[in-house]
Amino acid sequence: MPHYMSPPTYSSAGATSSSTARVETAGEGRAGQGGGVQRLLPVDRRLGVRLHESTPVTAIGPRSVTTPFGEVTARHVLRCTEGFTSELPGEKRTWLPMNSSMIVSEPLPEAAWRTIGWAGQELFSDQTHAYLYGQRTADGRIALGGRGVPYRFGSRVDAAGGTSASTVASLAATLARLFPAAASVPVAHAWSGVLAVPRDWCPSVRLDRVTGLGWAGGFVGQGVTASHLAARTLTDLVLGEDTERTRLPWTGRGSRRWEPEPARWLGVHGMYAAYRAADRQEEDARTTTSPLARIADVIAAR
Repeated sequence: MPHYMSPPTYSSAGATSSSTARVETAGEGRAGQGGGVQRLLPVDRRLGVRLHESTPVTAIGPRSVTTPFGEVTARHVLRCTEGFTSELPGEKRTWLPMNSSMIVSEPLPEAAWRTIGWAGQELFSDQTHAYLYGQRTADGRIALGGRGVPYRFGSRVDAAGGTSASTVASLAATLARLFPAAASVPVAHAWSGVLAVPRDWCPSVRLDRVTGLGWAGGFVGQGVTASHLAARTLTDLVLGEDTERTRLPWTGRGSRRWEPEPARWLGVHGMYAAYRAADRQEEDARTTTSPLARIADVIAAR
């Protein structure tokens, strides 16, 4: 179940080494998706849902799904594979599998938490162009995430979740810079995953009634809550119901495909190189948005 935090009551200026401003948001939350899925399994089975595990899908088509064990036919085939969509035939340019990496520290001593001034379960993200986010875990660690290596050539996906040493070192240095009291606490774990990025950076829900093919996704890392609404919207479309959800702007829309390689790889890596350079400029002296960030926005087309 999601854990909803109370509004932050501490000052970020006191909690970090260099913050000069803060943004407070009530009603933020966090959820353990893996545990949630496991708790849903017995509920699904009681409702009569048939689950087929250890059955990889190698291709999808109009009203059909191909697996190593044979072909499955159905009235509707719904593609909800998010960042792993690129592994399906013909889908490498549909959504870009963007990498996101995280580290988590060893538990901090209470003295460090008092120095930081972080007494609750607040979540945070910064306002940099390259993006950073984190939380205090239930067992007293700091989990910190960022972009790392943003994209692998050819829309390749590392299913093992490996994280490069340079990414771990970069995130660890950021953690030490933001929270000097935690600088001596070792990194305990690191992992990476992929999120789906449409070319216009906007999610969509769609059903083709002629082919029976539908999809929901392209959440760009905001899918924990958006996926619930998207699933309900897709359900309404399958049932042929006209609801408030089926009239939402994301219903029935699409975006153009990503550029072919090597333009895709060059564009994504160039975009994040520009964003990081812009962050360095703005951290040093600039009081306005760096032109490099505006150039990166043009490349991103968002």
